[in-house]
Amino acid sequence: MLLYLGYVFRTRRLATPLEQRGWPVGWKLGLRLLYFPLLLVALLGPAYGVTQQPVRTSGKDVWLLVDLSRSMDATDVAPSRLQKAKAELTSLVNRFQADRIGLIVFSSDAFIQCPLTYDQVALQLFINTLQTTLIPAGSTDLAAPLELVLTRVGATPQTVGGPPRATALVLVSDGEDFSDNLEPTLRVLARSGARLFAMGVGTLEGARLAKPHGRGFVRDNRGRDAVTRLAPTTLRRLAEQTGGQYFELTDAHNEFPLLVNALNRVEGQAEQVRTVAVADNRYRFPLVIGLLLFALDILLTVKVIRL
Repeated sequence: MLLYLGYVFRTRRLATPLEQRGWPVGWKLGLRLLYFPLLLVALLGPAYGVTQQPVRTSGKDVWLLVDLSRSMDATDVAPSRLQKAKAELTSLVNRFQADRIGLIVFSSDAFIQCPLTYDQVALQLFINTLQTTLIPAGSTDLAAPLELVLTRVGATPQTVGGPPRATALVLVSDGEDFSDNLEPTLRVLARSGARLFAMGVGTLEGARLAKPHGRGFVRDNRGRDAVTRLAPTTLRRLAEQTGGQYFELTDAHNEFPLLVNALNRVEGQAEQVRTVAVADNRYRFPLVIGLLLFALDILLTVKVIRL
């Protein structure tokens, strides 16, 4: 406004010595005061009213299988195997905004702690509450969570006329397995198309396992302090036979970033169509009116100084 008023006064000052009037150019001021704000309004994107629009997403299902056996309380990975894994899982969840993620906990039995969901806040709440006392104590059975996942994969509705949803499993455990026979479950898992990514938590040197309330350490059948160690062989075999990869989380190195990259390379195979409410952007109306007035300003010329 100040610059335009300066332009008007300058035109009048130049026209005065020539006995001309500079004010005729001022009528365009009103026209420009109309279309310039209209262009600003269009740029801001005025929105009123709500429309339903389909949104297509290509995602995958990610199941987090977390070992809650007593050995996950070992402190060879500070502050403990489970606490360190929980912190890394929270970070992992934040990296997959468009994917459904579920949580299964297991020891001798497996339980669904959180079904597949897009609600990351709820999922992180479940992860933060994980502890080894959450489920009954028992010998670790790696077949239990895999069998539970297979029942959920079979129950997941697929896209009509399309391929099945891509499924990835993240098994977080120290690898100690006391199941009778893992091979039948592993064969069925491999045929399902799900890829398993194993995260071994712990060290090969291991650590003694403290009793609850600090009452000494757990002892073995010979009366010696029991030492729990990372057992990568079974975890590596699970990953290799399902087309996945094996990673480690130890006191020396953290391969969770590599796990995230591997999960990112698993492409979603099914498109979902979700309807979302979107505010209707009405920028077109002020934009069209503003451009018409702008064209009128260009076409209409005013001769201020006549020689």
